[in-house]
Amino acid sequence: MHNFRRVQHADITPTSILCTGQGRIIQIDSRNPLPELVDSFKRKHDYLRISLTERCNLRCFYCMPSEGVQLSPAEHILTDDEIIHLATLFVRSGITKIRLTGGEPTIRKGLSTLIKRLDSLRSLGLTSIAMTSNGLALHRQLPNLVDSGLTHLNLSLDTLDPFKFEIMTRRLGHDAVLKTLGVALSCRGLQSVKLNVVVVKGLNDSEVLDFVNLTRDRDLWVRFIEFMPFSGNKWDRNKVVPSADLLAMIRKRHPSIEQVQTVPSDTARLWKVPGHKGGIGFISSMSDHFCSSCNRLRITADGKIKVCLFDPKEISLRDEMRRGANDTELLEVVRSAVWGKKEKHAGMDNIDTVSNRPMILIGAVIRPSNSVVATPTSHLARGCDQRRWSTRSATDEPRLTHIDATGQPSMVDVSSKEATKRSATAIGHIYIPKIAYDLVLGMDSPLAHRPPPSHEKAWAKSLSKGPVLTVAQLAAIMGCKRTPELIPLCHPLPLSNISVTLTPEATPQDEQMQHSTHWLPCRIKCIATVTCEGKTGVEMEALTAVSIGLLTVWDMLKAIAGKDMAIGNIMVSHKSGGKSGDFVRDEGK
Repeated sequence: MHNFRRVQHADITPTSILCTGQGRIIQIDSRNPLPELVDSFKRKHDYLRISLTERCNLRCFYCMPSEGVQLSPAEHILTDDEIIHLATLFVRSGITKIRLTGGEPTIRKGLSTLIKRLDSLRSLGLTSIAMTSNGLALHRQLPNLVDSGLTHLNLSLDTLDPFKFEIMTRRLGHDAVLKTLGVALSCRGLQSVKLNVVVVKGLNDSEVLDFVNLTRDRDLWVRFIEFMPFSGNKWDRNKVVPSADLLAMIRKRHPSIEQVQTVPSDTARLWKVPGHKGGIGFISSMSDHFCSSCNRLRITADGKIKVCLFDPKEISLRDEMRRGANDTELLEVVRSAVWGKKEKHAGMDNIDTVSNRPMILIGAVIRPSNSVVATPTSHLARGCDQRRWSTRSATDEPRLTHIDATGQPSMVDVSSKEATKRSATAIGHIYIPKIAYDLVLGMDSPLAHRPPPSHEKAWAKSLSKGPVLTVAQLAAIMGCKRTPELIPLCHPLPLSNISVTLTPEATPQDEQMQHSTHWLPCRIKCIATVTCEGKTGVEMEALTAVSIGLLTVWDMLKAIAGKDMAIGNIMVSHKSGGKSGDFVRDEGK
């Protein structure tokens, strides 16, 4: 039946495609394959993983942070047409295998149609369409997906215990996944069914032998995956069970187990127990990485290309397409990214989980405090601006350093920086009516105007609080010292000096502000300069000093001018020291 379906599909689909202009283009392009995607270490890439969505109906702790993730806006996710466009380009460049991932790919609407469109790329050299799924809602739609062209399926199931399943996934659904597994094993159109098991010490490592037993009577390959570090998944090297330890455990029960020959680019090292219908594999990304033979590329759901699972650098193909880049320009970007791929990812303790995405946003089964820029060393980099490289972002714009890849607040790590002399000056103003200006001057000058009779009571109340500028100056200094307590993610710093001045003055004509129905012809200018010897700058301390100083002026004068004041134009006027160098704000800005 399966062969008949394939012949029927092959007879009908190309004919319908060729009736369109796009079909004729595909036919012409099929005769003109593009240069293959080879990096500087001569690794040829023929395997592409495409994430279809960032959403998932499970909450596996090793994949998604407990606080969740900040999803990209819907308009940032690749459309079906954009996916097919990129897939066509990659297949013409030597990609023979495409794997659909998520999030959870079955959540995406129109999945069957998308697979059918990918299946039409077989004439360009595509040989397999695979998918990785948690299986929670797959059992009903799997036969239709296979009929559309799906050839390989990987299911994620980390435990055979339904109660432990709920702990690991934070959801119910163990029975549904087992049901999908049964449907998959009975689906003759699938060329392979694999079960992915992330092994975590003390949690599910005791079930390894039970998983091995699943392969006795089933044409199933169970792959044990080492617990890998990603942003927000609370990775701990002590929770990693090296594949060698798992193999030793299995050998005690099955001493005759033997290794199966694989191609160098396979991520899993395969073994088989004699007499078992299926087999097992080990994906040893932590203890014994296979970078030297890596042939994989990834496209995230929001259209970024990642050349390595553990490398936070990304480049947006979506933005290139939407700005109107042609295929030649797109390929230049892709080849530049591939050429910049590192020889291998960092060791177990040095993988960057701060800038990299959580696993769910990569499609694996931004906060760059020190932005990493890939520098391709080949002529392929021409036309690819290095500034296109970025870590996690919804829009490719500069990101907040205190927001991590999940959108949650996080303090910047400055432990690797050297302590240097740093200084920052901030400035700000509070705009006040003339009567408040006269009151401030009247505390020190007999020349100041006295208030009209209607304001004498409020005037006296404000005067009873003490000298406005002196109190505000002291408050500014005290507030500056407590900046880390007021601003949660600021580093506590040993401040060397705090200088604060407050000066009453007439508001410049071009800056006069209107508050309510009153023009504010006067203002008090606050300037704060802060210095320290530290690993990070003191701009926040200077800004806090100015803000607290101006707020104190407001509090001191509110009895007489509370309805007619406005605070504004608080800014850093200049800074010195630190990696970014000195800064002086232009006058008038």
